[in-house]
Amino acid sequence: MNPQAFYRDPYPVYAEARRTRGLTFLPELDAWLVSRHEDVREVLRKPEQFSSARALRPDYLPGRAALSELVKGFGGVQAVLTADGDAHRRLRRPLTRGLSPARVVAALPFVTARAEALIGSFLGDGQVEWMAAYAKPLPADVIGHLIGLDPTDTPRAIHGAQRAEDLLFTELTEAEQVAAAKDIVALQHLLDGYARARRKDPRDDLITEMVRDLAPGSEELTLDQRKEIVSNLQNFLLAGHLTATALLGTVVLNLLRDRRQWELLCEQPQLIPAAIEEAARFEAPIQGFRRTVTTGVSLSGTELHEDDVVFVSFASAGRDADAHERPDEFDISRPALRHVSFGHGPHGCPGSQLAKEQVRITLEILIRELPGLCLARTDVTMAPTLIHRSPEALHLAW
Repeated sequence: MNPQAFYRDPYPVYAEARRTRGLTFLPELDAWLVSRHEDVREVLRKPEQFSSARALRPDYLPGRAALSELVKGFGGVQAVLTADGDAHRRLRRPLTRGLSPARVVAALPFVTARAEALIGSFLGDGQVEWMAAYAKPLPADVIGHLIGLDPTDTPRAIHGAQRAEDLLFTELTEAEQVAAAKDIVALQHLLDGYARARRKDPRDDLITEMVRDLAPGSEELTLDQRKEIVSNLQNFLLAGHLTATALLGTVVLNLLRDRRQWELLCEQPQLIPAAIEEAARFEAPIQGFRRTVTTGVSLSGTELHEDDVVFVSFASAGRDADAHERPDEFDISRPALRHVSFGHGPHGCPGSQLAKEQVRITLEILIRELPGLCLARTDVTMAPTLIHRSPEALHLAW
């Protein structure tokens, strides 16, 4: 299969893998596909047997010219996503504190104000391209606010984070790779400046939490400390933005694809939390991550060996009939369910509640202000990536 075709619609492959005994090896991923709900949970709760060290393998390796630019930055060290054990717990600690329930609640007035302003900016137009006008800018502003960026710096910070995704997961010419690398380095220098400033002047933001945890003390940050802080801030910028953007895209798409679902939500706003969970189950915002086997182990009847790679598919688990009735049907009235779309175990997404709150606030505003919302175009194309599951564009009208 063409990898791009698989990335745009992996669900038929997932379904076939769930029907097949044992695990299925996918050449498109160069990995064993973990497709069943219980198998996914088993892998995620056993990090000592399934390491995160190579969780995010690039689809494309940067060329020499791009690498010569990247060495001018502050990246290249371990981030929380690819850490195990004590290292993972250490790197995750500032994220857990920076995204605590209290911090999320404190951010809600900002989220609401930005959501209302963005929707208000196109409310009188009668139509909008949702992804560009709302689903991307809202999470960008929210992440920038929580991290502690000046609002004027947020757009270029998010741009730099997205360029990191472009460089590793999009086929680019040499010139395009170099341009992306320069944008990434610019982001890293920006974040490094913030980290050094927070060392001198701590504030109530995630950058300060990161500096305090990863570089205890009051002396000037060392180069190694600066690299570690910048790498983890960059990772958080991208992950936090993409997850919320993807969910904001797919929840609206799937609610409007079946008009009965949208009308039900307008009639019963109390179903908004259920709609959010159903959207996450039906289209996991992050399709999955790789894990590397650390010792011989049997999974679903397949013998795996040290250094074998598995792709743990959150998305496939969400469509497993053994875990969910009518799994291929989007239904916001289904009873409360347990899914793994935000991960499970030590690497469960620390920002899931923040993403859900952004979607909750968004849906509350939409059903109040735009109950006549509908799809202006039904030919929706999904982005060709497993890093996030979202429409490339989503044209709406009212």
